[in-house]
Amino acid sequence: MDKLSQLTDEELALEYMEGNNRAFDILLNRTQTGIFSYIVFIVRNREVADDIFQDTFLKAIQKLQMRKYSPTGKFNAWMIRIAHNAIMDYYRRQKAKHLIDAEGDDLLIAQMSDKQILETSREDLLANAQVMDDVRNMIDYLPEVQSEIVKMRYYQNLSFKEISEITGASINTCLGRMRYALINMRRLAKENRMQLQLV
Repeated sequence: MDKLSQLTDEELALEYMEGNNRAFDILLNRTQTGIFSYIVFIVRNREVADDIFQDTFLKAIQKLQMRKYSPTGKFNAWMIRIAHNAIMDYYRRQKAKHLIDAEGDDLLIAQMSDKQILETSREDLLANAQVMDDVRNMIDYLPEVQSEIVKMRYYQNLSFKEISEITGASINTCLGRMRYALINMRRLAKENRMQLQLV
């Protein structure tokens, strides 16, 4: 068996930094599916995700070549952080949305508890599906930092601590972004007369 393939991601990154290009090929094979899935999940567009994915790995190569990686046992988290920054760079280049976009490290809100849907009739299931479609559409209208927080929290089931680590924002900032996302979603629902209660 290839000796390189037995190394951890962190060891492969160090090997690449020492000039072993094959080490990066193995790293790419190991991580590309997860990184691409993360990107496409956030941007919801395969073509855009392809561009961001390529940008992510180019940035990773540059950082490794400049020795800006320290092995901490979390190479995948390091890559997700680069992907996150590439996504934010993409959104910054897009037209800004005109919604509340306040930031604040001093905003705290209690973590919301999700309702579980028990037995429902066929009509209720259809109504709930429409509600979830409306919610997904509203999330896409949020400013990118708010949209990303909502998706990470509710679709990926990440804790605010995990979201904070991935985005590089403080937990309080993440909570603040969630708060403004909810304000914006309620406003959008009211303006469009949407019924967002699950039955």
